[in-house]
Amino acid sequence: MRATSSVIVGRDAEIGILDEALESVRRGAGRAVFLVGEAGIGKSRLAGECALRAYDRDMPVLRGRATSTGLVVPFRPLVEALSSRFRAAGAPDDPELDPYRPALAGLVPEWRAAAAAPGYTISLVELAEALLRLLAVLGRERGCVILLEDLHDSDTETIAVVEYVVDNVADLPVLLVGTLRPDPGPASDLALAAELRNTATVAELEPLDEAAVRRMVDACLDARPGEVPPAAHRHLSERAGGNPYLVEVLLADLLDLGRLSRADGGWLLADHGEATVPTGAVRSWARRLGRLDEPVRELLLLAATLGGRFSVGALRAVTGLDDRALFAHLRSASEAGIIAPDGAAHDHYTFRHVLTADALRASLPPAEQAALARRAATAIERSAAELSAEGTGELSGEQSQLVATLRLAAGDKVAASRQFAQVGRQMLDAGASGSAAVLLERARGLAADGERDDVTVQLAIAQAESGRLTAASVLLDDLPPVLAGSRAAEERAQAHTQVAWVATMAEQQEEARRRIRAARGLLGSSPRPEQEAALVVVEGHLALLPEQEDRGGPGRLAGRERLKEAERSARHAALTAEQRGRPVVACQAWQLLALLSRQRGFDEADACLVRMLEVAEKHRLAVSRAEALVRLGTNAFMRTGEATQLETARAAAHELGSLAVLQTVDGLLAMQSVLGGRWDRAREIVERSVEASARLQNLSAHRYLLLVDATLAAHQGRAREQERALGRFRRAGGEESMLVPLQRGLCQAMGALMAEDRQRATAELDAALAWEREHPSFFYLSGRYGLRPLLRILEGGDGKGQGDAAGPGDGGRAAYEEALASPGGQLAWNRMFLGMADAVLRGRDGDAEGARRAVEEAGRAATVFPQAWHLALRLTAEAALADSWGDPVAWLRTAEEYFHEAGVQPVAGACRAVLRQAGVSVPQRRGGRERIPAELRTAGVTPREYEVFVLLMERPGNQQIAQRLCISPRTVEKHMASLMTKTGCVDRAALCALSAERAEEARGAPPAAARAAAT
Repeated sequence: MRATSSVIVGRDAEIGILDEALESVRRGAGRAVFLVGEAGIGKSRLAGECALRAYDRDMPVLRGRATSTGLVVPFRPLVEALSSRFRAAGAPDDPELDPYRPALAGLVPEWRAAAAAPGYTISLVELAEALLRLLAVLGRERGCVILLEDLHDSDTETIAVVEYVVDNVADLPVLLVGTLRPDPGPASDLALAAELRNTATVAELEPLDEAAVRRMVDACLDARPGEVPPAAHRHLSERAGGNPYLVEVLLADLLDLGRLSRADGGWLLADHGEATVPTGAVRSWARRLGRLDEPVRELLLLAATLGGRFSVGALRAVTGLDDRALFAHLRSASEAGIIAPDGAAHDHYTFRHVLTADALRASLPPAEQAALARRAATAIERSAAELSAEGTGELSGEQSQLVATLRLAAGDKVAASRQFAQVGRQMLDAGASGSAAVLLERARGLAADGERDDVTVQLAIAQAESGRLTAASVLLDDLPPVLAGSRAAEERAQAHTQVAWVATMAEQQEEARRRIRAARGLLGSSPRPEQEAALVVVEGHLALLPEQEDRGGPGRLAGRERLKEAERSARHAALTAEQRGRPVVACQAWQLLALLSRQRGFDEADACLVRMLEVAEKHRLAVSRAEALVRLGTNAFMRTGEATQLETARAAAHELGSLAVLQTVDGLLAMQSVLGGRWDRAREIVERSVEASARLQNLSAHRYLLLVDATLAAHQGRAREQERALGRFRRAGGEESMLVPLQRGLCQAMGALMAEDRQRATAELDAALAWEREHPSFFYLSGRYGLRPLLRILEGGDGKGQGDAAGPGDGGRAAYEEALASPGGQLAWNRMFLGMADAVLRGRDGDAEGARRAVEEAGRAATVFPQAWHLALRLTAEAALADSWGDPVAWLRTAEEYFHEAGVQPVAGACRAVLRQAGVSVPQRRGGRERIPAELRTAGVTPREYEVFVLLMERPGNQQIAQRLCISPRTVEKHMASLMTKTGCVDRAALCALSAERAEEARGAPPAAARAAAT
């Protein structure tokens, strides 16, 4: 007989916590709650109660449970949770989720078609961010709840994803509820750490007191208070220890034995003596098994040997039963309340509680337990061999883990170690490095002496790729010495190389160098070419990073020689890797070469990237293909200022499903939008990606996005916002990165110019150049190749600036000629400034026509950079006025109009001041200027003059205009004269015709019609 309580007792405080969290989530403030307690204490009941209360609030609920079999199955609770929602409701069709579908495809079967391209493994943080976005979309209207039970049994990957969600859920309408036991382990560490960080609430479930046990027993028996004998209450309270599950188990035992029975007016407890009373759950379940049919009893013991959750296939293989008999026994066990179908998988069953399986196993003597485990392992291996077409007997990852667990239970540690190691290597190859580390750690602890070192090498790689570089280093350093050049040495050298690559990407330079030294020591003096190529690629990427041990850098000469050597080695490595069948290394080498060869021109850099793209496409390396497209798009953007190829690269990254690559492209697109004056679009991209890149731990993209944010504020003349953004950039380590030249030149120098502080701008540009002289730098938009030469020429250039190779009084020509001869001088952004510098030099030499042509050439390069072009006009106009060339008045009026509309008042004011100094009338900034067409505003037409101009289309007399505008006829005459001067009209009739033409254009009629009407 089953005895279960229909109500929850003794958990008012915990229910209050969940209720408060649900209300918080409905208001859009996310929460995380962990329910912690021993097995059977009531965690799942509380989780179920939370689900019911969420349903009452019309909230979506997702519910998943970790496996209790001891098998490491990546993301099982998450897969089950998403399936529980989408199996019936279907996956949401929301455009916001489009970039995240490839990452989620492994968890949501409905999105398998959107899986990442072959050759790309979704990172843990990418998956966690995708899950976070999915939950936010589900909870957009009323909030949503995700319940994850038995986290203590979860795989490492699930724990990492849960930690990410917990740390980032505060501003989203999502409630995460996790249940776990207080046993030491990753789940317990996560809950405690989250509580210390105030990112989660931890509710520890205590045993029920006697009063709560009484209420629970009454609820189980549907009895009124006082109907159940006090002796029965004492019996259950003492033996269950306040554990609700054990209360139910022991109560069911009393009912089955007939010790507790219903009588007229209440319940009776028969006294049969303590000797016949079970003293715990183990004896209780042993007694209950004894009352079942023999086939059912044997089936349950074998099922318990397989764990708290078992598959029908495994049980069929172990028992040898046909389906009819097997399902008949399973049905009997289900009706007895011992097992139940697993809702997450149609071919699996679970024991009603994990304690049930433990108790059943414990009811057998150790020798019999071992014999059952041995029998089960052999049967599963035999079944796999029979099903294999080749008879190889290959097991799936889950089957291998189960067999390993059974072999261990049977006492065969060596066989268990080999199985764990095999599955660990498979998971490492599939990218599940955290789960791989767990399994390889188990294998290492069980391995025979001759096999332990091989497992340790694989474990070190798994630890490094899952972000635990220190643990990986300790493992590699503790390995016993081997003969250089031996097979074991080569395997270890490969591990050191892989760990070095991870360390380089994490910018841990010293650790990367230690690993490279160790690898070279193991390979000896003559490594094979492909081994040398892999090492050279890592060393080449290290050469690009600013030296950590010497903040001043390696010095100008040493830095140049280091890069030359890196380039020579990388080119040889690329060719070698291609010939030796190492396409990943080849792509990494061509990518490195593309960056290093920029110093000779972007054609050569693009050729390297095209080669990288060809290798990637030939070998179906999706990640390398996307990265090649991103870098080709970046070069095209730098050359022309256009973003067409970057958009193509973004589409490839989206198809790939790589959030990290997407964020890299987004940063570049945001910078292109800043330079192109599309500030709203730049802001939208930054706001969308900057926090996500931080959560993703995509440090390079995050730093770049922060710099874009600061650059955006600088170009808009918002000094306070610029400093706040730069503060975040510095805290992210930006001033120890390769972005310093851009920070100084593209951001801070431009910010100074927006404040009309030319001296500070020059100082920032000089600082950027000084940094570039001492460090490897491949950013050509820092001002060195465009803006800085222009400013030096405008100030007369004494030739003493840092890096200028000229003598005193050269007028800034040396900086100009150096920039013009470099690849950086061919980029559209720089050509614009260099063209204006050329114009100033020609005007200074008396070549007015040459200066005019230079301005026209610069204007063609500046088509996509409106703000920078107007800044260049403002900067150049003073020189043109002084040397009497060009059209400086028109330039200043155009620039003044632009910067006034952009809200950059210091520059607009400076333009007006220069105009006044030149003796030109400057219109007052009255209301209504926004109504004046741009052409007339640029010509200097004032709001009052425009009012007169609009009336002229009707050809009124001066007296009529004066009456309609309430001004004197003499004032009208002055406005008419000014309008003819500013518009170039020769007489009043032409001015009236122009007014009529503009009116017709505003209404959409062709200009010719307006001219005909005017005549």
